[in-house]
Amino acid sequence: MSVDRPVGIVLVSHSGPVAAAVAELAKGLAGGGTLAPVAGAGGTPDGDLGTSSELISAAAAEVDRGSGVALLVDLGSAVLTVKAMLAEGDELPDGARLVDAPFVEGAVAALVTASAGGDLDAVQAAASEAYDYRKV
Repeated sequence: MSVDRPVGIVLVSHSGPVAAAVAELAKGLAGGGTLAPVAGAGGTPDGDLGTSSELISAAAAEVDRGSGVALLVDLGSAVLTVKAMLAEGDELPDGARLVDAPFVEGAVAALVTASAGGDLDAVQAAASEAYDYRKV
């Protein structure tokens, strides 16, 4: 993968402010240099809690550079929404993938790996490995 075509990251939350805040946190913790594209897709178009295929699709299109898009989700119906979108096959860019990872830690790991030039498999692995981060 070329550094000018990094994997894109979409953070799907039931809350717009949560998705945006996790994206900003990941950017801040990923360090300096050029960052891979990351976007939040949270809440509904009118600002309520929920998930929106419309917002997810727009965020995925925004971050897609042709090397794949990793979608990290917060809770149950966000998972179902992304799975349904992937099954439909026409709402997300080619190479879009649901990543099983903790939302915050996975977002940071995914962004760091994508920004370092990792391909979609490496981004998925790094985000998923965040389940192993122990806090005690």
